[in-house]
Amino acid sequence: MYSILIFIAVFVLFTVWVLNFPIFGRVPEGARLARIKKLPNYRDGALENLSPTPMKPDNVSYWDMIKGMLRGNVNGAPKSPVPTIKPDFTQDASETKITWFGHSSYLVQTDGQNILVDPVLSERPSPFSFIGTKRFLGTDFLKAEEFPELDIVLITHDHYDHLDYEAILKLKDKTNRFIVSLGVGSHLEKWGVPASRITEMSWGEEIVFNTLKFTALPARHFTGRKFKRNQTVWSAFVLQTSKDKLYLGGDSGYDTHFKDAWRAIWTL
Repeated sequence: MYSILIFIAVFVLFTVWVLNFPIFGRVPEGARLARIKKLPNYRDGALENLSPTPMKPDNVSYWDMIKGMLRGNVNGAPKSPVPTIKPDFTQDASETKITWFGHSSYLVQTDGQNILVDPVLSERPSPFSFIGTKRFLGTDFLKAEEFPELDIVLITHDHYDHLDYEAILKLKDKTNRFIVSLGVGSHLEKWGVPASRITEMSWGEEIVFNTLKFTALPARHFTGRKFKRNQTVWSAFVLQTSKDKLYLGGDSGYDTHFKDAWRAIWTL
């Protein structure tokens, strides 16, 4: 009996210790949490999508999902290294230039400014280096030190494949401003980004930074770095420059918000 109690106590303490690793970030609290609770899509302790969005199909069980993940997909990764080229970060102020780094990571260069979106530089977008899908061969060609000085890092939501702990640590001292979905600032502050350099936005809010205007719009997704989901906002953004309007979608399932975003872009 005592051995069982000791095992349970050790397991609980180990779990608490692991969940306090910095990579998990920190859930919103205080004034930030109060601001989230005032959002119209906050109900029963969590944020919701505009349309009902179940986490799995009705005819699929969680066991089916686990079996599918364990079985894997033989076509889930390229059979040979992905061809890449070393990016040229020189900028012509008369045009908008976008350099894509895979998934949702890309650098927008416009109006003489550098805006890096959802940078992921770790080998695996996962809380543990030994769990999760590795980067495709050939895609680890760029290091954080090679990026130019960044005017803005934009974070659409807090999933590991969009908010990379290691990338933030390496980029925070060369980034002027972090523009993020509401709640993500809690993670950044835990990782040493000063609150004075963080701007958090919820759906429908706008900010102007230098010559750039950012508008946060709804997406259809979810958030969470631990077990409890939807404690921080997930967003798409419209970036309006002196000559272009760009839709920065983050992650989103299909819904009527795409049509609404199209209308919003033309009325901004």
